[in-house]
Amino acid sequence: MSGLSRSRAGEIISRFPSSNVLVIGDLMLDRFVWGEVDRISPEAPVPVVRVRRETACLGGAGNVVSNLAALGGKVRCAGVVGEDEAGGQIRERLTATGAELRAVLTAPGRPTTVKVRVIAHNQQVVRVDQEEDSPLDTPVAERLIEEALALLDGSAAVVISDYDKGVLSPALLQRLLAEAARAGLPVIVDPKLTHFPLYQPVTVLTPNLAEAARATAIELRREEDLERAGRKILQMLDAKALLITRGERGMSLFERDGSTVHISARSREVFDVTGAGDTVAATLALALSARASIREAAELSNIAAGLVVGKLGTATVTAAELLDAVQGDG
Repeated sequence: MSGLSRSRAGEIISRFPSSNVLVIGDLMLDRFVWGEVDRISPEAPVPVVRVRRETACLGGAGNVVSNLAALGGKVRCAGVVGEDEAGGQIRERLTATGAELRAVLTAPGRPTTVKVRVIAHNQQVVRVDQEEDSPLDTPVAERLIEEALALLDGSAAVVISDYDKGVLSPALLQRLLAEAARAGLPVIVDPKLTHFPLYQPVTVLTPNLAEAARATAIELRREEDLERAGRKILQMLDAKALLITRGERGMSLFERDGSTVHISARSREVFDVTGAGDTVAATLALALSARASIREAAELSNIAAGLVVGKLGTATVTAAELLDAVQGDG
């Protein structure tokens, strides 16, 4: 593993339990309907799924919380749920992670975001979304800003988990990022194009290839195109580094000092990429709060992502799994 020794990785991972990370963003419930397909519907050219079981877990910003907890970190969560059964399930699951929930607010009249994925023979057949992505009502939005700012005190890092569902307003991002910078906290942003100009100042931005291409209007056909896009985003934003996730090609890290590092993917077999970006954000936050360099944090997050895509469904990685993967490298 380039640049990161086994002993250094173990040292960083051992500090994860000392870190308290604030996660703010779009909370979701991921539901999975598992079944089998053995025929096509006579009503339309679609598969008929015979349901065998159903499961649910935290999605969106909630999956970042799950990943942080699985890796051994302490978590504070800020976001919004609805006055509904799904919102209650999210609260229950967040409580089970040990996260601090005083900034998880209830928005009257607003449904909780739910994504239902139908899986047959380990393949996703269809996804059904229930969501409301309009801006929050003013009273809820203002209270969320107040609660999030209060949680900065005592936090070691911040993760902005943006799924563009109306929770992260320009006013919230402007005030939170400014205060986090004044406090000297590392800030990791899993971005959406809508808010791209607002992500500053931040420590690391983690777009995927499609997001980087759309943000820069550059077709990413060759390595030179990727280099141009990475440098352009760093010029656009007040960010220390940019980590572009590239699926089966791994990641590319661009830093302010002009350096670029391409990190090869670590997964031997990909079952499901659902939530891999959440794993990356969580690992980056814990590593940076554990005094890793940005490059060391990127390498650890790449290993974590390789582990999580080898699992089916919205999954997490434990500190023990991450340490075993580092020790098994090479």
